[in-house]
Amino acid sequence: MSLPDLRVSLVQGDTAWHDPAANRARYGAAMAPLAGHTDLVVLPETFTSGFSNEALASAETMDGPTVAWLREQAAALGAVVTGSVQLRVGEGVYNRLIWATPDGALHHYDKRHLFRMAREHERYAAGKDPITVELKGWRVRPLVCYDLRFPVFIRNRFGAEAEGRFDYDLLLFVANWPAARRYAWSTLLRARAIENLSYVVGVNRAGTDGNGIAYSGDSAALDFLGMPLLELDEKPQVATTVLSGAKLAEHRERFPAQLDADRFTLLD
Repeated sequence: MSLPDLRVSLVQGDTAWHDPAANRARYGAAMAPLAGHTDLVVLPETFTSGFSNEALASAETMDGPTVAWLREQAAALGAVVTGSVQLRVGEGVYNRLIWATPDGALHHYDKRHLFRMAREHERYAAGKDPITVELKGWRVRPLVCYDLRFPVFIRNRFGAEAEGRFDYDLLLFVANWPAARRYAWSTLLRARAIENLSYVVGVNRAGTDGNGIAYSGDSAALDFLGMPLLELDEKPQVATTVLSGAKLAEHRERFPAQLDADRFTLLD
């Protein structure tokens, strides 16, 4: 039995630098027309501040205004809303992806792979384990930006290791991926879809940040063959696509590469 179709909305915005209130208003206005027309709304990485080491001092907590806002948006839209934010937990600040559901529930994933070329690993605390969340029967694996470069961590398992199913049906990335490396972004998104027999959605920001770094957008939704269902250009925009559960099931049955996959254990 195949999964039902899943409507996914990509919200590619020009994030205001270090201005959470302005970003909540900006992204809230962009999402508002989606009410009742989507199942999942995806915002970029660090959508309240931009990718900034200097934003640590003003990092919110799980009881702060942005997490409350995500809950409100999910309820208003009747859809899951997800994106990452700098959040302080104890003595550390995490680049934390929040998964907010319409019924008020929250799940989170803390970015494991911290981008050392921007010294993120010196200032942020690292997460450890991935999460899998369910939506309309779909298993979804949400990850953050630099995670995209690490295929072992991302590997989609099948069978006894994944309780008789695949670990996930949709692989999701939120990002602030600079325009200078846009070819790597688009190439790796396709590779992750093909090798994991999974849909992949990547949502990047647009515009130029407060450090003068340009972003080309290039958000995309890809099928299990790495073929684009939706590709965005460099402008801020919102677009929705439909993922077919039936086509995914047909592909996995027709091309069961997972049966020949190498087994491994991630030690760290």
